[in-house]
Amino acid sequence: MTIRDLADAGLAERLSDLLEGPGTGPGAGLIASTTPIDGLDPVALFAAATEAGLEVALWLRPSEDLALVGVGRAWDVEPDGPDRFSAAEAAWRSLVRDARLDRSQVGEGVAGPVLLGGMGFTGRHPDPSSVWGPFGPASLVLPELLYASTTDGTWLTASLVGGAASASEARRLERAWDRLAERAHGLAPSPAGIVARPVFAPLSVAGGQPTKNVWRRLVGMFAGAVGRGRLDKIVLARRVDLRSPVELDVPNALRRLVASAPESTIYAFRRDGRTFLGATPERLVRTEGRRFRTMAVAGTIRRGADAVEDAALAAELMDSDKNREEQAIVVDAIRDLLAPLAETLEVAPQPSIMPLRFVQHLATEISGTLPDAHGLLALGGRLHPTPAVGGEPRELALALQDEHEGFDRGWYAGPVGWLGVDGDGELCVALRCGIVDRTRATLFAGCGVVADSDPDAEWEESRIKLRAVVSALGRLEDEGE
Repeated sequence: MTIRDLADAGLAERLSDLLEGPGTGPGAGLIASTTPIDGLDPVALFAAATEAGLEVALWLRPSEDLALVGVGRAWDVEPDGPDRFSAAEAAWRSLVRDARLDRSQVGEGVAGPVLLGGMGFTGRHPDPSSVWGPFGPASLVLPELLYASTTDGTWLTASLVGGAASASEARRLERAWDRLAERAHGLAPSPAGIVARPVFAPLSVAGGQPTKNVWRRLVGMFAGAVGRGRLDKIVLARRVDLRSPVELDVPNALRRLVASAPESTIYAFRRDGRTFLGATPERLVRTEGRRFRTMAVAGTIRRGADAVEDAALAAELMDSDKNREEQAIVVDAIRDLLAPLAETLEVAPQPSIMPLRFVQHLATEISGTLPDAHGLLALGGRLHPTPAVGGEPRELALALQDEHEGFDRGWYAGPVGWLGVDGDGELCVALRCGIVDRTRATLFAGCGVVADSDPDAEWEESRIKLRAVVSALGRLEDEGE
């Protein structure tokens, strides 16, 4: 990479200056300019890009004051199959090797060129006619325009690649950003609060897989397989299809998720008119040079109606043999996967309670250092899927999921996140999520099955997990599911 100091220039001028010199023009690598800007409301910026019919991605961590909004597509990598992580990493490294960047982005992981997207649960190509059709088996996108805000400041990064790297394209991006920023100011919520449009869309259940009777049979069958020693654990997921007589308001749903789940990561990826969105509590892995952080999340109970009941339920969760078994399986699997690579490995001696709006989880923090910087995707590919979303033994659990769940998981329970030019970034597990397509929403939730799992209790757990997104989208008028 070549770093230059263009701090006093405007956006188009910065990009044009970076275009000068050998190795630019058609077929050239990445040209990117980063500049400090005034802050915007990230959801309003997402809404402005949506209004303009643009591809847009949103990544919010309210508890850390982190916001990323990527608009447009300067470059992408969309590999498939089990080698998709290594293929994506190799393509990104090749692109940034000869990148020309200005000095502003140095030392800031998200203040510079960043990929946003997901790696898919299986890496298989979805049926083009399915809800997952526009998202592909995996897709990491370098936005043309990236808004990044952290506790250290707010930046705009504009990126051009190859044949698109020209002075006229630089001017186009500058004009596009001016329009988006102006519209985002107009769409920002008033100080008085959020105005819902519409006020809680009426939702009805239009189908789903598996049905409740099939679910009972599958949970019983899988619990029996665990009891006989064939499995340690398997995660069974379900899909629920919802309909509304009015178009669902995605930006407003995102605001509700921010308000109701500030401890989670709120994400949204818009492709061809469909938006995959959610609020996940689970980090798969975050890397910073040689250091990494991950967590094991497994074991669930509902929230209480008041503080006393909430504490009693948390104690019940902590004392539950079934939930502690689920948690231990995930912790042991992650430890076994990372131990051969890690120079140091720190695993919390006991799980803690992770309280969310509708449920509480058992969570164990895991961190460490590596002898060398492996990069985000290398570790993500090694960890995914953990037993928290797959099962143990891994291959047998995945085969049983494929055979019996009855639907394509797509990006559900797969890694989603961001990746910087240094190979570091963060991947989270795409949970508490769904796809919104105008008046339709397709939601996903899963439960871990062990030997003493009760089918009706697991169904109720999945229903509670679905509430996070249902309550953000509207009001469920029937409880058929």
